[in-house]
Amino acid sequence: MQLYGLKACDTCRKALKQLPEAQLVDVRVDGVPTEVLERALSDFGDKLVNTRSTTWRGLSEEERATPVLELLHTHPVLMKRPLIEKDGQLFLGWDKSVQAALGVS
Repeated sequence: MQLYGLKACDTCRKALKQLPEAQLVDVRVDGVPTEVLERALSDFGDKLVNTRSTTWRGLSEEERATPVLELLHTHPVLMKRPLIEKDGQLFLGWDKSVQAALGVS
Protein backbone atom coordinates (compact mmCIF):
# COMPACT_ATOMS: atom_id res chain seq x y z
CA MET A 1 0.00 0.00 0.00
CA GLN A 2 1.36 3.40 -1.01
CA LEU A 3 0.29 6.65 0.61
CA TYR A 4 1.16 9.69 -1.51
CA GLY A 5 1.32 12.78 0.67
CA LEU A 6 3.62 14.96 2.74
CA LYS A 7 5.56 14.10 5.90
CA ALA A 8 4.42 17.35 7.48
CA CYS A 9 0.71 16.94 6.59
CA ASP A 10 -1.42 16.25 9.68
CA THR A 11 -4.01 14.30 7.69
CA CYS A 12 -1.32 12.12 6.11
CA ARG A 13 0.15 11.43 9.55
CA LYS A 14 -3.27 10.40 10.88
CA ALA A 15 -3.74 8.05 7.93
CA LEU A 16 -0.26 6.55 8.36
CA LYS A 17 -0.90 5.97 12.05
CA GLN A 18 -4.03 3.96 11.23
CA LEU A 19 -2.45 2.21 8.24
CA PRO A 20 0.82 0.82 9.61
CA GLU A 21 1.35 -1.26 6.44
CA ALA A 22 1.30 1.87 4.25
CA GLN A 23 4.49 3.31 2.83
CA LEU A 24 4.67 7.11 2.63
CA VAL A 25 5.77 8.54 -0.70
CA ASP A 26 6.57 12.20 -0.04
CA VAL A 27 5.26 14.00 -3.12
CA ARG A 28 7.49 17.00 -2.49
CA VAL A 29 10.61 14.82 -2.63
CA ASP A 30 9.65 11.90 -4.88
CA GLY A 31 6.65 13.20 -6.83
CA VAL A 32 3.84 10.93 -7.99
CA PRO A 33 4.36 8.54 -10.90
CA THR A 34 2.64 9.77 -14.06
CA GLU A 35 0.64 6.54 -14.39
CA VAL A 36 -0.75 6.97 -10.86
CA LEU A 37 -1.60 10.63 -11.49
CA GLU A 38 -3.37 9.76 -14.74
CA ARG A 39 -5.47 7.08 -13.01
CA ALA A 40 -6.24 9.43 -10.11
CA LEU A 41 -7.32 12.19 -12.50
CA SER A 42 -9.53 9.69 -14.32
CA ASP A 43 -11.06 8.49 -11.02
CA PHE A 44 -11.40 11.81 -9.17
CA GLY A 45 -11.35 14.56 -11.81
CA ASP A 46 -10.99 18.10 -10.47
CA LYS A 47 -11.22 16.86 -6.87
CA LEU A 48 -7.59 15.79 -7.24
CA VAL A 49 -6.45 19.43 -6.99
CA ASN A 50 -6.62 21.09 -3.58
CA THR A 51 -7.95 24.52 -4.49
CA ARG A 52 -7.95 25.58 -0.83
CA SER A 53 -4.18 25.32 -0.46
CA THR A 54 -1.83 28.26 -0.09
CA THR A 55 0.05 27.03 -3.16
CA TRP A 56 -3.16 27.29 -5.24
CA ARG A 57 -3.90 30.77 -3.93
CA GLY A 58 -0.39 31.83 -4.92
CA LEU A 59 -0.84 30.79 -8.55
CA SER A 60 -1.74 33.27 -11.26
CA GLU A 61 -4.91 32.79 -13.31
CA GLU A 62 -2.70 31.71 -16.20
CA GLU A 63 -1.02 29.02 -14.07
CA ARG A 64 -4.40 27.81 -12.76
CA ALA A 65 -5.51 27.30 -16.37
CA THR A 66 -2.66 24.81 -16.95
CA PRO A 67 -3.83 21.22 -17.59
CA VAL A 68 -4.17 19.35 -14.29
CA LEU A 69 -1.46 16.73 -14.95
CA GLU A 70 1.07 19.38 -15.93
CA LEU A 71 0.10 21.49 -12.92
CA LEU A 72 0.56 18.54 -10.53
CA HIS A 73 3.92 17.63 -12.05
CA THR A 74 5.09 21.22 -11.55
CA HIS A 75 3.47 21.67 -8.11
CA PRO A 76 2.93 18.19 -6.57
CA VAL A 77 1.86 19.73 -3.25
CA LEU A 78 -1.33 20.90 -5.00
CA MET A 79 -2.65 17.35 -4.93
CA LYS A 80 -5.36 16.67 -2.37
CA ARG A 81 -3.88 14.41 0.27
CA PRO A 82 -3.52 11.65 0.98
CA LEU A 83 -3.81 9.68 -2.24
CA ILE A 84 -3.75 6.03 -1.23
CA GLU A 85 -3.11 3.14 -3.59
CA LYS A 86 -4.08 -0.30 -2.33
CA ASP A 87 -4.33 -3.41 -4.50
CA GLY A 88 -4.57 -1.30 -7.65
CA GLN A 89 -7.43 0.83 -6.30
CA LEU A 90 -7.08 4.53 -5.48
CA PHE A 91 -8.59 6.44 -2.55
CA LEU A 92 -8.47 10.21 -2.11
CA GLY A 93 -8.55 12.02 1.22
CA TRP A 94 -9.06 10.61 4.70
CA ASP A 95 -12.76 10.92 5.42
CA LYS A 96 -15.03 8.29 6.97
CA SER A 97 -15.88 6.70 3.61
CA VAL A 98 -12.18 6.18 2.75
CA GLN A 99 -11.49 4.82 6.22
CA ALA A 100 -14.42 2.39 5.92
CA ALA A 101 -13.32 1.26 2.45
CA LEU A 102 -9.85 0.53 3.84
CA GLY A 103 -11.24 -1.31 6.87
CA VAL A 104 -10.19 1.31 9.42
CA SER A 105 -12.62 2.17 12.19
